[in-house]
Amino acid sequence: MSLFISSLNSGSNGNCFYIGNDREAILVDAGISCRETEKRMKRLGLSMTKVRAIFVSHEHSDHITGIPALSRKYQVPVYITPGTRLGSNIPIEEHLVCSFVAFKALEVGDLSITAFPKSHDANDPHSFIISFGGVTVGVFTDIGFSCKNVIGYFRKCNAAFLEANYCDDMLENGGYPYFLKKRISGDNGHLSNKQALELFTKNRAKNLSHLVLSHLSKNNNHPDLVNRLFSAHAGTTTIAVASRYEETPVFHIQPSGQKRDVQQRQLSLF
Repeated sequence: MSLFISSLNSGSNGNCFYIGNDREAILVDAGISCRETEKRMKRLGLSMTKVRAIFVSHEHSDHITGIPALSRKYQVPVYITPGTRLGSNIPIEEHLVCSFVAFKALEVGDLSITAFPKSHDANDPHSFIISFGGVTVGVFTDIGFSCKNVIGYFRKCNAAFLEANYCDDMLENGGYPYFLKKRISGDNGHLSNKQALELFTKNRAKNLSHLVLSHLSKNNNHPDLVNRLFSAHAGTTTIAVASRYEETPVFHIQPSGQKRDVQQRQLSLF
């Protein structure tokens, strides 16, 4: 009983996360093209034929771009709230449109998915935890601050994709206009390295085996900086940094907290 996870892409240019067991899987968001999603999954030995659903966190383009083509080609149901669908205006075949209710577990095969509201500048934003066989994986990105929902569900996780979007100093001293800096750093924006580290160090479960730092800003952060910062506090948790250019390896998440990476090859992630 275990889950296999990978970030197929994470950043303002597109976000797509794979979570599945031996038989079935879901995608959380699909912000890269259908062709690119297929290519990256093929390199990892993963198949779209196992993907039973796409769950949509919110309507921003870097989370939904690939959904129409993927859903149509593979006839994959798309789980999306009415508010997010209204904001996205993406064409999905009606028979493939499904919804979800916050805090109520939804079954896709043997996978159990629970959505919960978060703080972000979107119509009806949600994050998700996915559970199977005593393993829970969370997707925590596009979050303005660590509200009680985020903290409570993060504590349940054996592995997590966690946003570390920006370095405070790089954002403050960078070239973005003032209004954009305020949007990013506000309570409806993104998690900073400092905020993400605080969530990790204060609320991680003892059996949190993998932390995949995600949605890094291209201009206001750097993978080496994030890796050093979190590795210094990692303990027994494996730290990985998701790329905006390439997929991560597939990580094998087990209930005991034991670690084994399915992909042993080294990827040039950055």
